[in-house]
Amino acid sequence: MLIEECPIIGVNVKVWLFWSYLRRPRLSRFLVGCIPVAILNVAQFLKLYSSWGDMSELIINGYFTVLYFNLILRTSFLVINRQKFETFFEGVAAEYTLLEKNDEIRPVLERYTRRGRMLSISNLWLGAFISACFVTYPLFVPGRGLPYGVTIPGIDVLATPTYEVVFILQVYLTFPACCMYIPFTSFYATCTLFALVQIAALKQRLGRLQPDRTAPGRAPGTLFAELKECLKYHKQIIQYVHDLNSLVTHLCLLEFLSFGMMLCALLFLLSISNQLAQMIMIGSYIFMILSQMFAFYWHANEVLEQSLGIGDAIYNGAWPDFDEHIRKKLILIIARAQRPIAIKVGNVYPMTLEMFQKLLNVSYSYFTLLRRVYN
Repeated sequence: MLIEECPIIGVNVKVWLFWSYLRRPRLSRFLVGCIPVAILNVAQFLKLYSSWGDMSELIINGYFTVLYFNLILRTSFLVINRQKFETFFEGVAAEYTLLEKNDEIRPVLERYTRRGRMLSISNLWLGAFISACFVTYPLFVPGRGLPYGVTIPGIDVLATPTYEVVFILQVYLTFPACCMYIPFTSFYATCTLFALVQIAALKQRLGRLQPDRTAPGRAPGTLFAELKECLKYHKQIIQYVHDLNSLVTHLCLLEFLSFGMMLCALLFLLSISNQLAQMIMIGSYIFMILSQMFAFYWHANEVLEQSLGIGDAIYNGAWPDFDEHIRKKLILIIARAQRPIAIKVGNVYPMTLEMFQKLLNVSYSYFTLLRRVYN
């Protein structure tokens, strides 16, 4: 199965293949997508450097600058580690094919596949909608304004015809920028969903273990062979999550630091804003931050919690009827299952809903402090 044909990851892989971020790169796709977006981000940093006087302008420009810098880092990391991503996707496609042949686990696989595809497609539509809000917002405010504040040395970007040209270019670049940012979040979410499928398959195998003497026609040693397969599969799941963690952990740390600060700044701007259009746009910015961060932490939390249930699957099985040497090996699996399979922020802190709540608490605490100082 080709990686773009694997149902659970196919939506995001096809987007990356279209823009030539996977497999053999095409310079033409970079020239109309990634490279112009990177140039736009440089112009955003120049604008950010020159907009320290106006608090509202500074926060909005800072938000978009950080957002575009983040998506450029995501894409750069993807392109630089293209071979690593392709190997990972090939492993997902191969394992998906094997699980698809298992009649008992297929319903679980199909359910998570539908959920993953729906999540990927809805994220793209949500990104398209919010991007449309980004580029149409300047049309509803007095005076001339660009979707993204930029500075071009020696050129007045608000003078005709430069303004019209830059505006059209920014509207166009919003599309490839959306395709650079959204699929990475969806990729992470769908791959964690696939980890949940594998954990469910392991629990099913462990729950089916039966003593050789209770099953007529079973050859001696069959239980031991099945237990060895379960041990190997458990190690495979641990390695899968480790590989996924290596692909996302540093970017998760960047988002943890940057978007935590931006959430605080946007809440502050929302509290002092007196324009309805601006308040609606700030609300959409906050919603985008929270939805993307929540997608990371919720799915990582699910993997952690489900991995802790592996020991319960063994305990609820027929282990009292097993021979002593089999029970000792089951104890080893239970002991390993007490260490949850976790995706970490910067390889330090496990990504859990508790960590997400702490991030919100810290952002709100700094917001209240900033608000008090401002007043």
